[in-house]
Amino acid sequence: MSSQEIPEENLPVEQDTAHGAVSGADDPFADPGLPAHKPRIQDIDERAARRSERAVALMFTLSMVSTIAFIASFVVFPVDKIVFIWPFGHVSALNFSLGVTLGLALFFIGAGAVHWARTLMSDVERAAERHPIEAEPEVKAQVLADFAAGAEESGFGRRKLIRNTMFGALALVPLSGVVLLRDLGPMPEKKLRSTMWGKGKQLINMNTMEPLRPEDIVVGSLTFAMPEGLEEDAHDFQTQMGKAALMIVRIEPDDIKNKREREWAHEGIVAFSKICTHVGCPISLYEQQTHHVLCPCHQSTFDLSDGARVIFGPAGHPLPQLRIGVNTEGNLEALGDFEEPVGAAFWERG
Repeated sequence: MSSQEIPEENLPVEQDTAHGAVSGADDPFADPGLPAHKPRIQDIDERAARRSERAVALMFTLSMVSTIAFIASFVVFPVDKIVFIWPFGHVSALNFSLGVTLGLALFFIGAGAVHWARTLMSDVERAAERHPIEAEPEVKAQVLADFAAGAEESGFGRRKLIRNTMFGALALVPLSGVVLLRDLGPMPEKKLRSTMWGKGKQLINMNTMEPLRPEDIVVGSLTFAMPEGLEEDAHDFQTQMGKAALMIVRIEPDDIKNKREREWAHEGIVAFSKICTHVGCPISLYEQQTHHVLCPCHQSTFDLSDGARVIFGPAGHPLPQLRIGVNTEGNLEALGDFEEPVGAAFWERG
């Protein structure tokens, strides 16, 4: 339908505008102006304002409670605990609780701020003309005055309940990030300083799973052993073997240069940690003529006839030696644990 066919009473009426401005009928982008301000119930009823204040404070308080629950989750739930939660199924209790509590902590801060802005802060719209970037002193003074007026209208100074609970929520939420640092790894404590070896622990052949006897080890051979009582199906088998793995070699006693090594050996049978002191790789290459062992990862080389000292490569210190002897049954046994931490150096080592 063309404009000629539209009834005249339905056509938009042109209105005169000041200063020669284009009428609304001719300019689709004309500024419609600001609508009349409608006061909210909180603006005219102090009891309603108080209710909104309590609601905002409740949300900030719930945020603080959620943050505390987030931190408590790290203590309450073990890493390997699995629970069934409908409709998610079987999930990690720790991950689920962390996600829910942190999400609620952030949500209640946002919801509280939005509710505060929509019900208690001033909602009067003001239009201002654009000004140059560098404001005049009068404008700066006006901005500061407007800021002060806005702060006064927001009730930030008067409504201490909202202010204090908001500060509490904002102060507690960053603690969640501090607690998350725990996921960088558990504190080593003294776990890296000791192994399963101890006085009386028999040396178990990792191939036959039988106790080792001196006659089982011939000169020039390399045998791997683990401590008695460690089972392959144990949940911490790999963790324990990462510290307790042992390599056994037999050297002619006259070829042993290190006095302590000779005293800690049994008839030339010496036991050293299998874990490289560079980055913890397992050592498995032995050269019987030179009594050198080579780490296949970065070629660190140790002399087993001289206290397993480093003769080549990036390793920083010798392989720890385990003092061994023979029990009443004729089996090789440990006479204690390693006297220094095994494997790669760590920041607490000293």
